[in-house]
Amino acid sequence: MDAELFYILVGSVVVAAISRWRGWPAPLVVTVAALAASFLPFVPDLDIDGHVLLNLVLPPLLYSAALDVSFVGFKRSLPQIQRLGIWLVLFTTLAVGLVAWLILPSLTLPGALLLGAIVAPPDAVSAAAIGRKLGLPRRIMNVLSGESLINDATSLTLYRVFALILAGTTVTIPNGVWQFVLAVVIGVAIGLVFGIGLHQLRMRIGDAVVIGTFGLLAPFGAYAIAEHLGGSGVLAVVAMGIYVGYNSPRTDYTTRQQEKPLWSSADLLLESFVFAYIGLQFPRVLNDLGSESVGQILWLSGTVLLVVLVVRPLYVFPANAWANRSDRRRLARVDRGIESGAFDQRRKKSRRWRKYSSEELRTQIVRERMAGLQLTWKDNAVISWAGMRGVVTLATALAAADLATGSSGSLSDTTLGAEASHAIVVVAFIVTVGTLLLQGMTLPLLIRRLGIASDSEQEEDAAALAAVQAKTREAGKEYLAAKRVEWESRHGSIDLSVFDAFAKRMTRVEKDADQAQQVEDAVARPSYEELAALSRGWLQVRREIVLAERDAGNLDEEVMRELLAAMDAEELALDTRGVIRQER
Repeated sequence: MDAELFYILVGSVVVAAISRWRGWPAPLVVTVAALAASFLPFVPDLDIDGHVLLNLVLPPLLYSAALDVSFVGFKRSLPQIQRLGIWLVLFTTLAVGLVAWLILPSLTLPGALLLGAIVAPPDAVSAAAIGRKLGLPRRIMNVLSGESLINDATSLTLYRVFALILAGTTVTIPNGVWQFVLAVVIGVAIGLVFGIGLHQLRMRIGDAVVIGTFGLLAPFGAYAIAEHLGGSGVLAVVAMGIYVGYNSPRTDYTTRQQEKPLWSSADLLLESFVFAYIGLQFPRVLNDLGSESVGQILWLSGTVLLVVLVVRPLYVFPANAWANRSDRRRLARVDRGIESGAFDQRRKKSRRWRKYSSEELRTQIVRERMAGLQLTWKDNAVISWAGMRGVVTLATALAAADLATGSSGSLSDTTLGAEASHAIVVVAFIVTVGTLLLQGMTLPLLIRRLGIASDSEQEEDAAALAAVQAKTREAGKEYLAAKRVEWESRHGSIDLSVFDAFAKRMTRVEKDADQAQQVEDAVARPSYEELAALSRGWLQVRREIVLAERDAGNLDEEVMRELLAAMDAEELALDTRGVIRQER
């Protein structure tokens, strides 16, 4: 078993690496390759418990995704994310459950709804990969990424409720709502506790290896403790990841530089294995069916796949239209308030908004609170077709199979029979593979045909970047002027012309990482250590300006991360040069 697992891991990573090298969507290629390999006689039959798969794979994948989420973008897109991550999951669960119950009454209504909860949440791993490759605008990527972070929590909470019903527990609608609220509150609270604790460690411990190790362990701890206390482990990991990711720019640069390749490698390994496992298990799942019920279950699987494909666009377009209508009404009230002067009076009383003019504030409100108005029908077409299923659907389906065998602890007295559990697993596998192939292979074509690109965002980013660089130059001049006075008082009458040249170079060319060495080569005084400290102070001033602009919503988080990466490289060059000098 250990050797077989190792071979599958290596094989899936090799296929994923080739896909990345060729520019192909790795999840789709790995799934297809594994599906083809599963029919070969020498390929091992790998069987992993669904609960184990869910507990070992989901926390690190969620945490890694949450680290890269733009908190500002997440907050702006929260209305769409809530509609997709909560209400669309409920809508899909009900639609699939009713259809499945009508086609296969032996599932029972709770069992059919359990199936609906299993296939409801899309996995945006492949959708996000395709979107980044094709340059989807951030307004779409924020929605897809945010949806994938919270829809799993909704789905797993529904799964827990329907599993309890199958086990004979009486669960009312208020009871179910209370369980969901409790899961959200406990999950978010545990996640924030872990996030704050991990952030404090990152601020106080200078060893990037130790911090990276704690970062690897923390998602499993947050997930397990939240689930043990009746909360949502998914939301615990997501809350922790968003908090740590948002505050990551305040930690030491070595932590950031070690963290990114670490999680990129973990993502590649786990995602490759999961999608390979999906493909490898499909033939075995079909073989587990009895010959008498194969036709009926395949008919059920095809129908559920069709329902899953159709329900999403049927929900996305009307829900977005309704939300836009509400946003336009709110915007009309703002405009009437501006015309009457009442809005201006409220603006002046607000500490947050008084710095804006009325028209600037209107633009800010649209950007922060009415992000739905920015989505066009083309954007919604892409969102409605980016519904590929993945690891959560697979793992919960395998866990549901345990309900019939009694291997899931307290749910051993379930009314879910063996045939029904096999049907759920087959349907989940067909829906997962079908959406990965149908939607995953056609999504790039849809994006190209609709002509959706991020050109306008690139222009906005360039303008925001220019504004930030202008502010950093001004702040740098003030910093250097203060330092010049300090150096004059410390060194007396030494020649500070080199300092002036340094200051001129620093305020003119921000990407020159070799300036301290150039200055030191020109004159022995001031010392190299002082010039290096001056460089680090200048970098810190720039970081503070960039973070302030991010916090104010004037700079997108992705642009901020690119700027910080360049600054981190400059600081690394300074430290490396200092080490070389000490060794000489």
